[in-house]
Amino acid sequence: MQVSVEKTSELSRKMTVSVPEEVVQEKMEDRLKKLAREVKLDGFRPGKVPQHVVKKMYGDRVRGEVTGDLIQSTYYEAIQENNLRPAGYPSIDPLDEAAGFKYTAVFEVYPEISLEGIDQLEITRKHAQIEASDLDAMVEKIRKQKKGWTQVERPSQVEDKITISFTGVCEGENFTDGKVENFQVEIGANQMIPGFEDHLKGLSAGDSKTFEVNFPEQYGNAKLAGKPATFEIEVAKIEEPSYPELDEEFIKSYGIENGDMNAFREDVKANMARELAMALNGQLKNAVMDALFDKIKVTLPSSLVDEEINNLQKPYRENARKQKLNAEDLNLPRDMFEEQAQRRVALGLILAEIIHKNSIKVSPDKVRETIEDMAKSYERPADVVNWYYSDEQRLNEVRQMVLEDQTVEWIVSQAKVADENVSFDAIMTTQQS
Repeated sequence: MQVSVEKTSELSRKMTVSVPEEVVQEKMEDRLKKLAREVKLDGFRPGKVPQHVVKKMYGDRVRGEVTGDLIQSTYYEAIQENNLRPAGYPSIDPLDEAAGFKYTAVFEVYPEISLEGIDQLEITRKHAQIEASDLDAMVEKIRKQKKGWTQVERPSQVEDKITISFTGVCEGENFTDGKVENFQVEIGANQMIPGFEDHLKGLSAGDSKTFEVNFPEQYGNAKLAGKPATFEIEVAKIEEPSYPELDEEFIKSYGIENGDMNAFREDVKANMARELAMALNGQLKNAVMDALFDKIKVTLPSSLVDEEINNLQKPYRENARKQKLNAEDLNLPRDMFEEQAQRRVALGLILAEIIHKNSIKVSPDKVRETIEDMAKSYERPADVVNWYYSDEQRLNEVRQMVLEDQTVEWIVSQAKVADENVSFDAIMTTQQS
């Protein structure tokens, strides 16, 4: 086998592989002998068909099978011999010649990544504590989640539940499949597209209204994303919220069997602490990723970016199928996803290089600790832990998450870190946006 590699651009390679004809013929002979023992032809006893007859009838097919196998075996051998790291699948072009078999493989390689300057990263690490006022606000929020509803005869206002029937039209097409009946909306809960709920204020039962709002640019249905729509609504009824007392019965309903307020507050605070730790960790990770992306420049293989764009488009296609639309007809422009795909690919390559260069290994103790921490919010934590450890795929997902966390910790240990104290509410509001 002879191999030559041509560098056609910074990451593109054209590899030519030549296999001598005698190697091709040797492999063909072996396969034809086996075929001669199996083939059945009129006028010949089973297994007695002359090989030259078999070759005449099946030679082209056998040569195609042999050269296909040779491509698979020699491609991987050739890239290993030349220390190449292909990114994505190659484009193979077979060239069958009298002197033997030859093919070209065109592919991109992974870029060389320099981690120089990683110790100059500037990262802000936020800290927050749970104050008594934060706990009071959370208890009140929990109380409001148990609200009931009372019908009222007055114009609607924020926090009311309004029951409506409505139709929606975009570019002359009704996208609500006729009229949606008895649809309930809590005004101010932001469950509808931006601007919709504003038009529901000040209406009374029996009122009708027509208004126009724009769908968000990133709306899940690509046929509606970024476009104006006209809605016609009819109001059936208005209900206002009523809230329960923070009494023993209420507390028991949240699993505090003795109904004690202090025990309830401690349980709420423990849950808040877990959420706060996750939010702080998530924001630190985002800060690290932003700093890495800005500092470490990487030439990206287009094949990996294309693959990531396809991954980002998948939820839109799946959503279209659920709505019984033709996913192939969706207008999903590449530039809608390209920037996000490039960021994901770049960060994936950078993190992989950091892990490799610094021999960062997953800590089994951290994996166990992470799973146990996730299980604390469930009624039977031990069952959740066993559920993760009973499935290797689920366990690997946690291992990957822990490996990323350990890598972030290593980066933070190398970087210039500025600590900043912020409020609990500021952290959680940012997390939800």
